[in-house]
Amino acid sequence: MANIDLIVHNDAKSPISEAYRAIRTNLQFAGAGKMIKFISFTSATPGEGKSTTISNVAIAMAQDGKRVLLIDADMRKPVQHKKFRLQNKGLSNIIATGESLESMIQNNVIQNLDVLPSGPVPPNPSEMLGSERMDNLLKTVGENYDYVFIDMPPILAVTDATIIGTKMDGVVFVVRSGKVTPDEAKEAKQRLVQSQVNIIGTVLNGVPKKNKAGYGYGYGYYYYYDEKHEKHKGRHKSKQKD
Repeated sequence: MANIDLIVHNDAKSPISEAYRAIRTNLQFAGAGKMIKFISFTSATPGEGKSTTISNVAIAMAQDGKRVLLIDADMRKPVQHKKFRLQNKGLSNIIATGESLESMIQNNVIQNLDVLPSGPVPPNPSEMLGSERMDNLLKTVGENYDYVFIDMPPILAVTDATIIGTKMDGVVFVVRSGKVTPDEAKEAKQRLVQSQVNIIGTVLNGVPKKNKAGYGYGYGYYYYYDEKHEKHKGRHKSKQKD
């Protein structure tokens, strides 16, 4: 089995990759006629799989011929540079020092996919994410890409997720079965709603197959729940973490 971190790139024909492509398709139709360009993924707590999910969905979107930028805005615990094996210079460098966006974006990491790593961990992530420089950066990349995916921090730990979420066309809420309590998931979602964040879907991952079909362990399911329409399902490995 290929490394799950970038499974859509490493093993495109796997059932896991098909689950990510199903999420991609759901997102393409999530706007109900309105273009959804800026999409962020978050979770209630760390370790629920948001970073792995967003990186694979971004790859799947790029494989569909769209020009995609993946931004790691989880400044407190960035991981995208590790997944893609990149030097961790990026978002915080641009906002803190005014370095050029062009010099920080890693181009064509995978065909049609550019990546902007988080950069060094700053002392003031919330202020950076809410800054005018961040707004200007989003405006610029919005003119150059079909889709911009932003990996946000978990919701319950810090306010960063809601700060970024209000700037997005849509937010996907990732929930890992058995990792987060119902009360934690409910509180996290309520914080997004209170901040008037547009939640366009929920991904439930890591559901043991035995819980669903009564046989076996090791595999799980993805549930993508469109907040405005219906529920969609796809298979996925149950051991995914951020």
